[in-house]
Amino acid sequence: MANATGPRLLSLWAALAGKPGGKWLFSRLLGRMVPYTGSIGALIEDLRPGYARSSLRDRRKVRNHLDSIHAVALANLAELVSGLAMLTALPKGVRGIVTGLTIQYVKKARGRLIAESTVSLPPVDESFELELHAAVRDGSGDVVATATVCWRIGPEHTAPSVEMLTEGRHV
Repeated sequence: MANATGPRLLSLWAALAGKPGGKWLFSRLLGRMVPYTGSIGALIEDLRPGYARSSLRDRRKVRNHLDSIHAVALANLAELVSGLAMLTALPKGVRGIVTGLTIQYVKKARGRLIAESTVSLPPVDESFELELHAAVRDGSGDVVATATVCWRIGPEHTAPSVEMLTEGRHV
């Protein structure tokens, strides 16, 4: 589940990123795995354990009525990079789930955007809350939005799995 996702993503990234069109293909495959995230059409630019960088082209599909990139598209982009950074940092036997997200919009977002997030996990002996940060910048490097994504991190055995929940079993 969540802890198995990171190694699979990194393996797929390693296989595709260096090839022509590989980053585009990886990004589309990720969008198929997570359709809502894929709806903005972001391109994963860099991915390694605990770090993710993605870009978003400015186009009609992600714009609002004020002729700038929509606030929810910015939140989606920030959550995407924080999630990739977190999932690729999780050690074996540890899982995480987003429990909250706040975002501050600093200025109108126009043009190609870059979002980045980095995570450094402490040892995980018990469950705890961790805040991750993501920054979204425009082409001139100005911050257009900052997000704080709260994660509940813990050993795999401390939380019920999706299978257990859907099968009606309790922990």
